[in-house]
Amino acid sequence: MNFLSARRVSYALLILCLSPYAQPSRSAQEQLIRLATTTSTENSGLLRVLLPAFGRDTGYKVQVIAVGTGKALRMGQDGDVDVVMVHARADENKFVAAGYGVNRHDLMYNDFVIVGPKRDPAQVRSLNNTTKALARISEHRAVFISRGDDSGTHKKEQELWVAAGVKPSGDWYRAIGQGMEQALQMASEVQGYTLTDRGTWLAL
Repeated sequence: MNFLSARRVSYALLILCLSPYAQPSRSAQEQLIRLATTTSTENSGLLRVLLPAFGRDTGYKVQVIAVGTGKALRMGQDGDVDVVMVHARADENKFVAAGYGVNRHDLMYNDFVIVGPKRDPAQVRSLNNTTKALARISEHRAVFISRGDDSGTHKKEQELWVAAGVKPSGDWYRAIGQGMEQALQMASEVQGYTLTDRGTWLAL
């Protein structure tokens, strides 16, 4: 698969809350923080670098639960985790406004890119506009793999289809209900396109 140039769509990955309904473990043996974060963050390898140092500095062990943004926010709302690190600003604002989270902070950023097969059947390589690229993929009915999992990446993809004036459907559009790594693997296997965050793309 090749990286296909497209308009960059920046987004934030954010630490949202110390849930007022979840109580971190405070056993004598270890202090545990439960973190729900996106599969993109987990796949990037970032946490494997940061968490050992965090543990040494604080004495806290972090249990990472990698899911889509929608599920991570639901886990925070239900009090199943202590901290949520996601990337869907409108949903984050609703989450905090509803009283499920506090101490929202911008943490880092990533961006989205469209990737696809080297032969580029939809001829989008030369485009520098994401919505035009998606419209052309639709016009050519080129295979597009959607995460379809209510993740931040899936939410952004849906926004981009709307901006492109396309309601994707048919055999060419395949929503798999899985994470970013799986979407990239499937796109490679079927020689299709997908929208990915750059961090996971580079890590894989």
